[in-house]
Amino acid sequence: MTNSDAPDQPVPQADMAAALMERLAGQLGSRASVSAVFGEPVTSDGITVIPVAEFGFGFAGGTGPEAGSANIGEGGGGAGARPRGYIEIKDGTATYKPFRAPWANVAVPLAALMAGAVVPLLVRRLVKRRTR
Repeated sequence: MTNSDAPDQPVPQADMAAALMERLAGQLGSRASVSAVFGEPVTSDGITVIPVAEFGFGFAGGTGPEAGSANIGEGGGGAGARPRGYIEIKDGTATYKPFRAPWANVAVPLAALMAGAVVPLLVRRLVKRRTR
């Protein structure tokens, strides 16, 4: 690869990496569509439900240790989607209903219970230290 301004000069690694990242982003971005985040609507009994997901992708790449090296390194990438909720359309009104994480139903009350048990003990210890 050479620079168009100076044909005898090798292209800096930063330029090669930027070109690689742009090409990968363009290819991955063209495959990501609205249907990856919003699923196909389902209608039944006058209610329309549209699934909603969180979609993300990432990638990485590298270059060889020498400028202008034929070995441009290796890279990888991945994509994933997680369901987040759904949009319910009923009687002309749209409502977003998020999915709640199952652990939140247990973790929040458990944390409140532990705080209620531990805080009074800490207060007593602090009071005892100040009176000494």
